[in-house]
Amino acid sequence: MEDFLYFFSFQDSSILFIVMGITLLGIGSAYVGTFSFLDNKALLGDAISHAVLPGICLGFILAGEKNPFFIVGGAIFSGALATFLSSWLKENTKLSEDSIIAVILSVFFGFGIVLLTMIQKTGNPEMAGLNQFIFGNAIGILEEDLWVYGSLSLLIILTLSLLLKEFSLLVFNAEYGKAIGFPMKGIRVVFNILMILSVVIGIQAIGVVLMAALLITPGAAARFWTDRLGTLLILAALFAIISGIVGTYISFIIPQMPTGPWVVVSLSTLALISFLFAPKKGVLFRFISRQSYLKKTHKEHVLKSLYKAMEEQKSGLQIQELLSMYPVHKTETLKSIKTLNKTNQLTVKEGFIELNESGKKEAKRIVRLHRLWELYLNEYMNIAPDHVHDSAEKLEHLITPELEELLDNRLNYPKLDPHQENIPRDHDDH
Repeated sequence: MEDFLYFFSFQDSSILFIVMGITLLGIGSAYVGTFSFLDNKALLGDAISHAVLPGICLGFILAGEKNPFFIVGGAIFSGALATFLSSWLKENTKLSEDSIIAVILSVFFGFGIVLLTMIQKTGNPEMAGLNQFIFGNAIGILEEDLWVYGSLSLLIILTLSLLLKEFSLLVFNAEYGKAIGFPMKGIRVVFNILMILSVVIGIQAIGVVLMAALLITPGAAARFWTDRLGTLLILAALFAIISGIVGTYISFIIPQMPTGPWVVVSLSTLALISFLFAPKKGVLFRFISRQSYLKKTHKEHVLKSLYKAMEEQKSGLQIQELLSMYPVHKTETLKSIKTLNKTNQLTVKEGFIELNESGKKEAKRIVRLHRLWELYLNEYMNIAPDHVHDSAEKLEHLITPELEELLDNRLNYPKLDPHQENIPRDHDDH
């Protein structure tokens, strides 16, 4: 608790600088990564993050120390070269995009490891901590580093905010953007530059190996919560900030722990929570929605079967007779009968089931929707009457009152379906 209060009270100005830096880094990376994720270019960020390692090493060799300007310059050069080669190979060879990215990633990263090993063998005392660029160490960021990385983060955030419309066109409909006069190739170049910069500013805090996770995971996790671009960017930035601060805090209380892996663990936790519990798109929500839909479907099948029995001049059906109609779903059918009995839509006496008034009304609605859809498929889609039942069996549970009115109007309020069966109505207005 003492370490917790010391860290988050920001008594130490260096901690404040680090948290500011990781916050700016998180927002910039999340913004770029979200657009990359929406553009289906997630692997490009991974390739660039690995490709900057040789540039870092070359920058160190030229400066003879961990000068942030030389380190950033070398990383930008190396990342830009990898991006250019990726585009060139895609345009001039028959290799698939994922093959090109895999080659560039492995070649550049392998060359970077060779350079790093050579630097280590020189015995240069300034090289201490250079290998932290592989897994990241936010606590090792100095104030002069913050000025460089923070300025680049602000540049990324401002550029993306000002060119939000242009980048939206790039990821959602580049052909339309080109047709209305936007220079889409130039916008793509600017976006690639921003991606390179976002990787470069994260290499010391997160590391080249795991930087791709900070780019892609926030956007992927936020996508479960919203379909709106503005909200998506805000959520992605929030997830990146939270995971960045958590990872930095763990590195602070356990100095032997690199920052990058803990940032990724925090991000993965947020992504898992989103995957499981997000409304509408979360696994749990979809499971509950599906179970609710299946219960509704079974109940409507029971009501429809009882209504058809009434059409055959029967007052109802025996439970066993009803169960025999749905042999695969006997348990669900029994539950549906119990539920409908509780809601006073049907009556069960000595194993015999009859519809009540509210049940008749609901059953009539379901049968009407089924037969309207059958007639529509027959008349407008030219599907034979003996082939329309299965489709209508599925759609009858999904047709809204608005769509029902549209169907009725389009079909001129018909009285018979393709099988010459009556289409029941609540009123005889038409």
